[in-house]
Amino acid sequence: MSRALPSQSEPAQPPVHVAIIMDGNGRWAKSRGLPRVEGHRRGVEAARKVVQAAPDLGITYLTLFGFSSENWQRPQSEVRDLMGILRLYLRNEVSNLHKNGARLRVIGDRSRLSDDIRVLIENAEALTQANTRLQLIIALSYGARAEIVAAARHMAEAVKEGRLDPSAIDEAAFDRELLTADIPDPDLLIRTSGELRLSNFLLWQCAYTELVFTDRLWPDFDRADLEQAIEEFHRRERRYGASSG
Repeated sequence: MSRALPSQSEPAQPPVHVAIIMDGNGRWAKSRGLPRVEGHRRGVEAARKVVQAAPDLGITYLTLFGFSSENWQRPQSEVRDLMGILRLYLRNEVSNLHKNGARLRVIGDRSRLSDDIRVLIENAEALTQANTRLQLIIALSYGARAEIVAAARHMAEAVKEGRLDPSAIDEAAFDRELLTADIPDPDLLIRTSGELRLSNFLLWQCAYTELVFTDRLWPDFDRADLEQAIEEFHRRERRYGASSG
């Protein structure tokens, strides 16, 4: 169902779920003559700013694309640096997330992560499970096509074993098989660095998401940029395939 546009006297409702493709760390570092790892470190600072700002802007769900399934193909030195930064984030930031009422959830293929990182994720999710101020979802070792294939395979197995009638398969049933089963679809997706593609991120979930692309490199992204993207979101008329007016 499409949302009616707010009248001039009615305040615009913020997007409930914002997803962000955090792109441009490497280019930010290169433009400054710094190693790529420094761009990734500064990218964590940008993520911290956005996580802090999101609840104040009325955002309930925030999904950050932290590491894609394709990123494993990067040079091993860069992957090692990224995993080191992830470890530090999970060790140093989770207590602040918990204190500020944020629940941390991780989606993606955890089997490719090291044992210690998986334990840190599990501990962080357990600690913050009851928090409700912000649902922070981080996509790690995530690929949307793999997610869709896994969901289809699971449903096919259920049909084969007689646990599922094929006639019961519809969009809602498929939704329940995804990693985001209990998370609403994004209202707004932001991609930084000027690239104009989804890069295998939340392909099913973003069927009717409003897309905002900015030239800002991720380490430079801050609250003002997030507010500007939300303002652009409010200028859109969301029709979900229906005609306007």
